[in-house]
Amino acid sequence: MWYKGKMVLSVASYNFLRWHKNARVVTAFLLDFILCYLLTDKAVQFAVERDTTMQIFEAFIWTFGDSNAILLVSLLLLILFADMPFITTATPFYLMRTTRRVWVVGQMVYVALATMLFMVFTLFSTVVLTMQNAFTGNRWSRTAAALAYSGSGKELNLPSAVKAIEMSRPWQSMLWVLALMLLYTLVMVLVMLLFNIWKGQIAGIAAVISFSCYGLLLNPDNIKKVLHLPDQLSYKARVLVGWISPLNQATFYMHNFGYDKLPTLGQTVAIGLALLAVLLILTICAIRRYAFSFSGTEGK
Repeated sequence: MWYKGKMVLSVASYNFLRWHKNARVVTAFLLDFILCYLLTDKAVQFAVERDTTMQIFEAFIWTFGDSNAILLVSLLLLILFADMPFITTATPFYLMRTTRRVWVVGQMVYVALATMLFMVFTLFSTVVLTMQNAFTGNRWSRTAAALAYSGSGKELNLPSAVKAIEMSRPWQSMLWVLALMLLYTLVMVLVMLLFNIWKGQIAGIAAVISFSCYGLLLNPDNIKKVLHLPDQLSYKARVLVGWISPLNQATFYMHNFGYDKLPTLGQTVAIGLALLAVLLILTICAIRRYAFSFSGTEGK
């Protein structure tokens, strides 16, 4: 058991060693920083124009409390994990020393750790971009109050304001937004890994695109506009979508904070962990029939 755990970590760490001078990795993180700049700029400019400060995590909470922003940042992981399932010149040696199951678990550990690092980098980027006009205290700023109660938040497409302010504090909200993003992106990349192993890389990319489009199309506002639903049916559609769409479950304000029938944060975490467990089992089963091909692999 100890030896298998050591081999799992060895497989995962080898993939991180391949990041050295890897243009694809640099591109993914650079694009993530640029995306954070573009998405947080409207919140920063709002504070500057009104000569107010922000809590240091507020830009992150407002920006990535939106499903569209979560979708965009998650798709950048396609660049980072474009070479799934990470077949290199070292793969035959790992397979000679251990089993396929141990090898693929090592790949999943790498995917999980790399995804966590990418999401933390996203948080760090928003902090860097707002730190000149921000404070660290665990209280909402005047900027947050203006966004929430004046209607400016909706105009700037910065949701999750009122619920977050009334039901939580900045540090707690930040942790929840980060956790929800992490769960969604982990499910997405494990879907990609599963289909890459099961049907090939084209199928993996198609699965991720389908997974993303499913969440994008099941947007309450889009459904209301397309079907011209009255307010009563619109609310029911919103609740249904909140339960069945992974992207909406990853959205902070699409949760039950005590006065509606949307899933609670705890229920979303439970659903996300259950999906991860299922994907883990299916991927381990799929690796048994995977046909390894080592022609043209690279060691870097």
